[in-house]
Amino acid sequence: MLATVLTAALSGVDGRLIHVEADVTPGLPHTQLVGLPDAAVRESKERVHAALRHSGFEWPVSRITLNLAPAELPKEGSGFDLPIALALLAASGQVPARSLAGNLFLGELSLDGAVRSVRGVLSAALLARERGLGIVVPAANGAEAGSVRDLPVGCATTLRELVASLATPGFLAPGEGPAVGSEADVGPDLADVKGQPAARRALEIAAAGGHNLLLIGPPGAGKTMLARRLPGILPPLSPEESIEATRIHSVAGLLRDGRPLGRAPFRAPHHTVSDVGLVGGGNPPRPGEASLAHRGVLFLDELPEFRRSALESLRQPLEDRWVTVVRAGRSATFPAAFQLVASMNPCPCGHAGDPERSCGCTSSDVRRYRGRVSGPLLDRIDLHVRVPPADLSRITHDAPEERSADVAARVAAARERQAARGEAGRPLRNADLAGRDLRRACPLPAGARAVLAEALRRRGLSARALHRVLRVARTLADLEGVDSLGLTHLAEALRYRVLSEEGPNPLPRLDTKPGPARIAE
Repeated sequence: MLATVLTAALSGVDGRLIHVEADVTPGLPHTQLVGLPDAAVRESKERVHAALRHSGFEWPVSRITLNLAPAELPKEGSGFDLPIALALLAASGQVPARSLAGNLFLGELSLDGAVRSVRGVLSAALLARERGLGIVVPAANGAEAGSVRDLPVGCATTLRELVASLATPGFLAPGEGPAVGSEADVGPDLADVKGQPAARRALEIAAAGGHNLLLIGPPGAGKTMLARRLPGILPPLSPEESIEATRIHSVAGLLRDGRPLGRAPFRAPHHTVSDVGLVGGGNPPRPGEASLAHRGVLFLDELPEFRRSALESLRQPLEDRWVTVVRAGRSATFPAAFQLVASMNPCPCGHAGDPERSCGCTSSDVRRYRGRVSGPLLDRIDLHVRVPPADLSRITHDAPEERSADVAARVAAARERQAARGEAGRPLRNADLAGRDLRRACPLPAGARAVLAEALRRRGLSARALHRVLRVARTLADLEGVDSLGLTHLAEALRYRVLSEEGPNPLPRLDTKPGPARIAE
């Protein structure tokens, strides 16, 4: 007898529909599993055999052929256990085949018949809704599958209970959609950072426009503290953004308690991370840190200490917002719309420009140190901000600093202005503006072209850098609540493009106080 059960396989972060076909025919007892299974799938025969026996079912003493179709798509992981078991039960007449129709099944079986959680459930759930199917998943993955709105979801604890429940009306209930972020998800508060008004303003600008940020300062200045507080001032993820980010974490097996993400993810890989670990890869391809930070923040502490090849691999994702990995004839595309935040010292010892501590680095040492980060990568970072040594008198003072909630309110207002300018299918963040959208959102005020031309001439800013200056200026205007760009917005945006104002051809001198900049006479 032949029976078919539907399940899903992962291809990158997308789910692919798989037909698990079981054929039980008279003959010498033998089980053959075909359809490009990996080691974990091949071992499912032993797990399913024991699970059936301990659940009170019989393993067919016949010739058994199990096919995972389409056969040309590689299958990997333990999520095929449950559909294989159900297909065998239906093919041997122990379960009515009609009770399995119209649903997609996913789950790993323990030897005693318990249904264990698997990764990639959200991708399978999205596939099921697209195909008009219901989905049955392990109970531990129930919240994950339920984040897909209007999808009939059933939760399985054991194989025996599942078989009994399939005939029960109301076993599958519609999903309610992803949960929104709560106060408990916000993380550390910006009020913990004492002083550093210029860096705090830059952090607010980065949050308001989705801009990339580089913090340059000595050890102990608070660069890491600032970076870790960025997610707390970002707006909560929208339902669509939550699904996008959660799907990647689900594929990587990193979801906590199966709950959808409500806040922007924050990823901070160690500087020893490999190229594959940073942008994804392997066989089969897996998402890297850049994709795990999708719709969130990728923080690279001590930027020059990262491998040059790993840093260069970020150049394309920073522009295109996705990563395509090709390995041994297989390819996968992973979303990577992350916000890059990096930190570095001004020199190898970290004390260049420190009025309290002397720096023993030579100019050659400083050039080599900064040369570890390529110009094209720096060109893709909108805000270059100097973080001075911590003010000890400010640290020991009890004066309260501004809280993350207060900054987040201004960021949300600026984001609302950006959204109001957007159109269906158009970028909603200033950092994503390009081409016609950038020209429409950033009309230049009188006298601005001369200032920008001078900046291009003296510092050799690229066209990409010029566009990023305009995007930051647009964000500054949004934070101020005005529709038109002013020279003060452009001046402050230009200030953030300069890694060092030293050199033979400095830009027009800008004030160094936090807040709106002005061009000195």
